[in-house]
Amino acid sequence: MSRADHMDVAAYALGVLDVQDTERFEEHLATCWACAAELETMVPVVGLLSDIDGETMMAMEQTATDPALLDRTLVAVRTHRRKARFRQVLSMAAAVVAVGALSGIGVATFGGTGGDGPVIAEPSRTAQVDGPASPQPTRSGPAVGGTEIEGDQFDATDGSTGVKATMWLDSKEYGTWIGFNLTRLPGPRTCRLVVIRKNDTTEVISTWSVPGTGYGTTANPQDLQLEASTSAPRGEIAKLQVQSVDASGVASPLVTVVP
Repeated sequence: MSRADHMDVAAYALGVLDVQDTERFEEHLATCWACAAELETMVPVVGLLSDIDGETMMAMEQTATDPALLDRTLVAVRTHRRKARFRQVLSMAAAVVAVGALSGIGVATFGGTGGDGPVIAEPSRTAQVDGPASPQPTRSGPAVGGTEIEGDQFDATDGSTGVKATMWLDSKEYGTWIGFNLTRLPGPRTCRLVVIRKNDTTEVISTWSVPGTGYGTTANPQDLQLEASTSAPRGEIAKLQVQSVDASGVASPLVTVVP
């Protein structure tokens, strides 16, 4: 092989050979370990030279005979590259910030604690704003956790039996709604609620069983909470009476409420 074949390493690496010369050199390269080794060492240099445009190459050629001017040119080229890379980094950072604003990811400021690149912060968590607590349901009537009971409230305690009753009466289109709580009610027994009208007619509107522990007693502090309805209008009700009914069906009053 001629010396020219060995001199084509740089031209081949830079890609400036024409098609025929490229094919000829590749045939030579397949059998010449020296050119292959030289080509391998030139790969990093080619990568660096790829960043230099034609304008810069011309400037380098013109300053080859003037070392001082060459130094100034190299400094200018390096400065230009640093600025170009910095602008590229800023552009990338701006894009990351824009994406972070849409996805809730925060981006830390450049120049942190020794990192080589931008540090991405953890997604921000929305702070809970303290405000007035939601109102909790209160026990205010025949149902625990119910809303405020509408209607008029009436209380009564029987002097002989000791049974205590609290009742609420509310007028409805169908008649009267009645809610009632009973305490100090012993058991076991069967009870009923009777409406006594002003014309002395009566109506049984509710019945229930009382366990042996009773309601609102020492054995069972929980009071009995019930509700019922009657067709009698609110103004026609004279009395409401809780009665105990024995096995024979005989009723005896436990407590009477006069609305």
